[in-house]
Amino acid sequence: MMSQIKSLVVTVLVLVVAGVQLAHSALTIDITSASGDGVPIAIVPFEWKGSAPPPQEVSAIIESNLVRSGKFDAISKNDFLEAPHDNSQVSYKNWRLLKAEALILGQLRAISPDKYEARFQLLDVYKEKQLAGYQFVVSGKQLRKVAHQISDIIYETLTGNPGAFDTKIAYVTVTKSASGGNNNLLVVADSDGYGPREVLSSKDPIISPAWSKDGQKLAYVSFENGGSKIFVQDVFSGKRDRVANFPGLNSAPAWSPDGLKLALTLSRDGNPEIYVMRVSDGTLQRITRHHAIDTEPSWAPDGKSLVFTSDRAGKPQIYQVSASGGAAKRLTFEGAYNARASYDSTGKKLVLVTNQGNGFQIGVFYPDNGGLQVLTQSRLDESPSFAPNGDMILYATQTGGKGILAAVSSDGRVKQRLRFLDGSVREPAWSPFNLKL
Repeated sequence: MMSQIKSLVVTVLVLVVAGVQLAHSALTIDITSASGDGVPIAIVPFEWKGSAPPPQEVSAIIESNLVRSGKFDAISKNDFLEAPHDNSQVSYKNWRLLKAEALILGQLRAISPDKYEARFQLLDVYKEKQLAGYQFVVSGKQLRKVAHQISDIIYETLTGNPGAFDTKIAYVTVTKSASGGNNNLLVVADSDGYGPREVLSSKDPIISPAWSKDGQKLAYVSFENGGSKIFVQDVFSGKRDRVANFPGLNSAPAWSPDGLKLALTLSRDGNPEIYVMRVSDGTLQRITRHHAIDTEPSWAPDGKSLVFTSDRAGKPQIYQVSASGGAAKRLTFEGAYNARASYDSTGKKLVLVTNQGNGFQIGVFYPDNGGLQVLTQSRLDESPSFAPNGDMILYATQTGGKGILAAVSSDGRVKQRLRFLDGSVREPAWSPFNLKL
C-alpha cells in the first residue's frame, strides 16, 4: 500500500466462515515505551471464593488494561502493606505511604456451576472515599468482558474520558496453508487481542475492513469471479450482501456516522473517484471529479465532510471535501507522503500514515493549525485506526519480516506491540462503542 495508491487493489477469493472461535490465539503484549508519569494506582488481587480456580483473573485483566493505556502506573504488589478486599478493611495511610492515588479492590465469588458474582470498588486514597463501585452477576465466559467494563468505569472516573477496553478490533491474519499458499482470515477480537473469532476466510488477501457505527457489520473488499467487489457482512450471523460490483475498481469502504451510507472509491467512470452510496438501495452520488487518483475516504464525525487521499498535487496528500461534493481543499503539506487519514471522535485531529523522509510512520494531524506530530519510529507502519475515545491508535507494522499489530497513545508517550503466535497480522480497524457482540 505504501508505494502507490494503486496497490490498494489485490485479488481476493472469499469463503465465509462466521462465528468460528480460533484455536491459535496465543498473544503477547509488549509495552515497548512508557512515559512513567501516569497516575499511581494500586490494584489488589480480587478475593476468590470458590472451590476451583476462577475462570478469569479479573483484577489482572483490569491492571493490564489500565497500564497499557499509559494513563496509569501500577504499584508493585510486593510493596503492598495490606491486602484488603472491601473498603471497610482499608487503612488509607498504608496506601499514602506508597504514594497511591487510587485503590482498586474487589471480590469474585462462584454462586452456581457457571454463575459468578464480581464486585469492585474504586477508592480515592487521599480523600478516603469511594469513587465508584459495582456488582455484576455473569457466566464464566462473560468475566473477561466484565473486567473490560470495570476498566472502562475506572478509566472514565479517573480521566473524565470514556474507556475503550470493552470494544473490539478487526484485523486480517495471513498464514501458510497446507498446500503452500496463503490462508487469510478476517478476525474480530477483544480490544486487547484476546478471544479472536473468525469472520471470513480466503485463500487470497483481504483488505480494508471497516466497522459500521453500531458495531454489527463490517464492510470489506474482495475479488470474486474475476473482479473487485465490496461486501457488507453481519459480524454475528455471517450474513453478507454485495453492495458494489461496478466495472473497474471497487475499494476503500467507509461507513457514515449515521450508518446509512458508505463512502467508497470507484473507477466505474474510468478514473478512481470518491463516491457515496446509500446502503439501503445502492443509490450513488459522485463526490470528486479529478484526473488524479482519489481514494481512501473517511467521514468527519458530523457527517458533513470527507477526507481522502489524492495524488492530484503529484504525491499522495490529504484533502477534504463536502459530503455532498464540490471543490476539495488540500489539508496536508508537510512531508512527501500523507495517506490513509481518519478522524478521532472529536473531529479535531486526524491519524494518518506519513513519510517525512524516514519511512512510513504513524502521525497525528491537526486541521485547525496544520500541525503534524509523528508518533512512531519504524519504517513500515500502515492502516492506523483511532480507539473510539481517541486516546490510543492501533496500526499495522513489521518486525523481522512479519506483520504485527501495534498501538501508540495519541500523544506518542506509550507504545506497545501485540505479537500473535501464528502468521502475519495486518489491516486493523478499531470498533465503535456500544457493541452488542
